[in-house]
Amino acid sequence: MSNPADPDRTLPYPESPAQPVPPEPDDPEAKSVAEEPARAAPSSARSSALVAAGILLSRIAGLVRARVFAGFFGTSPFADVFNAGMRMPNVLQNMLGEGTLSASFIPVYSELLHEGKKEEAGRVAGAIFALLFAVAGALALIGVALAPILVPVFVPGFDEQRRELTIEITRILFPMTAILVLSAWSLGILNSHRQFFLPYVAPVFWNGAMIATLLMFGRGMALDRLVVAMAWGALVGGFLQFAVQLPGVLRLERSLKLSWGTRLQGVRDAVRNAGPAVMGRGVVQISGYVDVVLASFLATGAVATLQYAQMLYLLPISLFGMSVAAAELPELSRQRGGAGGDEILRQRASGGLERIAFYVIPSFVAFVALGDMVVGGLYQSGEFGRGDTLVVTATLAAFAVGLLATTASRMLSSTFFALRDTRTPARYAMLRVVLSIVLAIVLMLQFEGITLGKLDVTIPGGLFSDLRLGGQPLGPVGLALGGGIAAWVEWALLKRALHRRIGKVGGRVPHLVRMFAAAAAGAAAAWGVRLLLPDDLMPLVAAVFVLGTYGVVYFAMAGFFGLEQSDAIFRRVKGLLRRG
Repeated sequence: MSNPADPDRTLPYPESPAQPVPPEPDDPEAKSVAEEPARAAPSSARSSALVAAGILLSRIAGLVRARVFAGFFGTSPFADVFNAGMRMPNVLQNMLGEGTLSASFIPVYSELLHEGKKEEAGRVAGAIFALLFAVAGALALIGVALAPILVPVFVPGFDEQRRELTIEITRILFPMTAILVLSAWSLGILNSHRQFFLPYVAPVFWNGAMIATLLMFGRGMALDRLVVAMAWGALVGGFLQFAVQLPGVLRLERSLKLSWGTRLQGVRDAVRNAGPAVMGRGVVQISGYVDVVLASFLATGAVATLQYAQMLYLLPISLFGMSVAAAELPELSRQRGGAGGDEILRQRASGGLERIAFYVIPSFVAFVALGDMVVGGLYQSGEFGRGDTLVVTATLAAFAVGLLATTASRMLSSTFFALRDTRTPARYAMLRVVLSIVLAIVLMLQFEGITLGKLDVTIPGGLFSDLRLGGQPLGPVGLALGGGIAAWVEWALLKRALHRRIGKVGGRVPHLVRMFAAAAAGAAAAWGVRLLLPDDLMPLVAAVFVLGTYGVVYFAMAGFFGLEQSDAIFRRVKGLLRRG
């Protein structure tokens, strides 16, 4: 249960050369906006491209990790153990990490930089670091101590072996997530200085540490010990992810002073805004834990099935929704309260939503129409067979129902954060979570019955309980579908509330229709290629041919339909070819 476009835009498109260019992202001497000549708000197209590039590399590393992991563990009990163990400590990262800091710290810090208050910005940054270090460290220690109590609560359906292993790796992973919270603080500093690539590529080191662990120890180690070794690799990777960003932070923020400066106005503002954000992130975590709890009662491998599908589902959310929203947030924050601020916010948010849709719509169509090629190409090897591919594909399609709503909600929430309003997104996140939990339980039971072992109670399956894919029941599909439906409710509420604040924000319907038409043409061409390929072709090779055709045709048709985003991409490619 996981988380666009303007009919009357007067500003030029972000890719337009008439739009002012922001300071060079990798220039340590980049000046704050307050020190530059007065000018229009800079385009975030280049910034979002840097974010997307960093996220792409980190996600590629994550997909490589997932493929290596699937080869060793498949959908075995040990895959369930690692995925459940990762879920519990991640409460720290998700409640105190990037989402909360984007809502509370980045808007305050960016505004101080914009106003030229460098000394105060450094003191605020240092105080926030000290608070995060204390809170995340204390919660990590509590998690280590209480792991034997927490694990049976969150995965009550696990047998004794899976439960004991989950306790062991949870105690390793709690400190890792505390370190990743500090890594998110570094991301906030760098983003506010318009340094976007490094913080989003840093997770490559985290993924790389786990990949190296599997490759070094995987062949000669029993699976129950290998899953523990991978947890230690994740801890080492967390240190590396933070360490690689720290030099850049210290280079840019020369006024950084670590202290308990809770009396600073900026710190008070950030902490006050963090409250609703933490609450919103907390209820989202509850939703994620409910997923794990429910999946633990399903057939063995259900927890791993959810994780495999969710990794692919989150890829376009991170790569496109997060990249645009993260690049826009500092700029949106700088416009708050200025002349024509609401109109600029409306235009920037609408433009961001349309850029997101250009990439997310074809992602949705690919997951629904070509999902088995996506899943099989990535995961199908070793212990991960064709049956696993089919059930993960069905779960991915169910997740995809809410894909466009979830990515658009990222942009809408960032606009509220720039307005210093963290309560509205948190309130709607709570509503979404409650709805998604209810829908997930109801829909899961339509696909698969469950047995509550300790209570000796069996709840029979509903309408679709006799359906099987690869011999496996489809309970995870119901879990994913509940979250997808609830995501649309959250999107509608956020959009309506933002409309009341700054005016109409959203996508131009004709453009969205053209995007769907281009994606449909790409899917038709991809299926044509698929039918021509031999049945015994390796899944990875087949995926390259089929998905490559899909992508080429989508971009070509988008250009034929006159979509500006496609034209901008073609201009960039031509420029690179000329320079080459």
